[in-house]
Amino acid sequence: QVQLVESGGGLVQAGGSLRLSCAASARSFGSLVIAWFRQAPGKEREFVSFISVSSGTVYYAEGVKDRFAISKDDGKNTVYLQMNRLKPEDTAIYYCAAGPMYSYSTAHYNNWGQGTQVTVSS
Repeated sequence: QVQLVESGGGLVQAGGSLRLSCAASARSFGSLVIAWFRQAPGKEREFVSFISVSSGTVYYAEGVKDRFAISKDDGKNTVYLQMNRLKPEDTAIYYCAAGPMYSYSTAHYNNWGQGTQVTVSS
């Protein structure tokens, strides 16, 4: 079982930046794929980005790939999501998730954090 704790959310004006953190407590951290998803009110949870801890392979959803950057700190068992040039439509609860394989689907991640709220004002 992997425990995930997100932090770093908050209120920011459009055009601003935030960095989210996802701290994982797992001896198997090095073998995981860590992903970020987000869920806006009334909408389904959607994929944002993932990183393979072992290979460093990353992937982004089309709407964020030029603005967001995912990275990792192996020594801290932590994955980050740097979010730049934020837009009001980025407003959502952001969740990190851990799983054994690359996937854009929530179904392939069996460990989830509690989420952190990101609000972007216009």
